[in-house]
Amino acid sequence: MTSTELIEQFLDAVWVEQGLSENTLSAYSSDLRIFAKWLKDKSLLEVDTGDLSGFLASRYKEGIGNRSSARILSSLRRFYGYFIRENKITIDPTALIESPHIGRSLPVSLSEHDVELLLNAPEVTNRQGFRDKTMLEMLYATGLRVSELVGLKFEQISFRQGVVRIIGKGNKERLVPVGEEAMSWLEAYMTQARKTTLGERQSDYLFVTNRADGMTRQAFWHIIKRHAKKAGINKELSPHTLRHAFATHLLNHGADLRVVQLLLGHADLSTTQIYTHIARERLKDLHSKFHPRG
Repeated sequence: MTSTELIEQFLDAVWVEQGLSENTLSAYSSDLRIFAKWLKDKSLLEVDTGDLSGFLASRYKEGIGNRSSARILSSLRRFYGYFIRENKITIDPTALIESPHIGRSLPVSLSEHDVELLLNAPEVTNRQGFRDKTMLEMLYATGLRVSELVGLKFEQISFRQGVVRIIGKGNKERLVPVGEEAMSWLEAYMTQARKTTLGERQSDYLFVTNRADGMTRQAFWHIIKRHAKKAGINKELSPHTLRHAFATHLLNHGADLRVVQLLLGHADLSTTQIYTHIARERLKDLHSKFHPRG
């Protein structure tokens, strides 16, 4: 089989078996195709540890950092682990290669004051601003991933129960409470801005563009940046900034870590624990600022 065929077989298999997201599959595909191109005429199933070390060294010389190198190595481990299980190879060429050390960076989170500024930035007298305001309120109230928010369909919302049903990573379902403030904005958006935008057209998506289509992650990311700039927020934001704020503010106000894990849809509690570090830093700052011997 050609390298392309091997990669496609692997991607099809992990998608069916593990229900990975499109972003993860795209990363695997990109890493494996770059490696296959670097190998030139050598088959992906004929490589040894020396080939992998040479490839990673060449990527390092090109300016790839430890985090990217670790991701590439993770893709390769998954790939060769799959073909060992399929009995196509007997030795894993990644087994003797150590992953580069990565310091765990804390996500950027907004203060509660900054969140208020951001939520109040959209001009709600026009339908696009009303939609943006509703989306920001929903994002902060639920901690959804941006991809989950823009992909919301009407049938995922229970207005009576005040919850949203999310199918997250790995096809796992979770119910997330919305809260009265966000729900009131959502109800008003449904009967006003959304209805005006659609006119006689129909759409399954909850949040729609002027073309009556669902919004892309990239489009909403530009919306967040535009409103953050208007609000005078100068921090380096990411599409998940409000998700980070959601988790951090819950913990600051005494929420249980496992509850936050469930709300965020994290499979592993260790992924959620990073927010406890942010909460601790906030407590240290408050202690230093207000304690007489701080």
